[in-house]
Amino acid sequence: MSATGQPPLVDTLTFVETPEGISLRLPAAGMMPRAAAWAIDFALRLVVVWFVSLALAVLGDLGIAIYVIILFALLWLYPVLFEVLMDGQTPGKRAVGLRVVNANGTPVGWVPSIVRNLMRTVDMLPLCYGFGLVAGFADPHSRRFGDMVADTLVVHVEHHHGHSSAPDVPAVQSPLPLPAGEQGAIVAFAERAKQLTPERQQELANLLPQLTQARGAVAVQRLLGMASSFLGRH
Repeated sequence: MSATGQPPLVDTLTFVETPEGISLRLPAAGMMPRAAAWAIDFALRLVVVWFVSLALAVLGDLGIAIYVIILFALLWLYPVLFEVLMDGQTPGKRAVGLRVVNANGTPVGWVPSIVRNLMRTVDMLPLCYGFGLVAGFADPHSRRFGDMVADTLVVHVEHHHGHSSAPDVPAVQSPLPLPAGEQGAIVAFAERAKQLTPERQQELANLLPQLTQARGAVAVQRLLGMASSFLGRH
């Protein structure tokens, strides 16, 4: 904490207001961790390309054709498939602790992932991700052009297990399936609960009657229980 009581601005925080009126915190990643994740992914693909080229060398022209197809897949399909199917994380992002999400905190889908990765051709200009670096350092959330066009955000993965400030209450299963963004909003509500008056807690909980199937203090307790469930508590 700084002398003013504010957290140090190492990376930016983005706050998204959900339709339920709950503020969801998205810790946007800076350019350095993003560069580290990119370097890991690049190294992994380079190793795969090297081994594939050795294996296909004996096939002559057929080997060259297969090599080109595999190279295309590694360049364009690798990031999209991992981001969509692996909760927004390529191996490099997973190693560094990053994730791609939509700007509203929901999991990234096919179209945003394809758009942000196709836009790498612009970010790479004129050399060594020049445009992307300029955009990242100029944008308050360190977004490159691809993220701006696709309306996506690269964030730090917050590990709640074991050190969440949410009250430790018995877990309650949600009666409805919730996407990751809405689960995060409920966890954020639980973590803020001690800072809110009981009246404000109930006011927010009453916005979710279909989820809590209750009102007032009972609704608050059910939301806190769902937060415990999302955090892996029992």
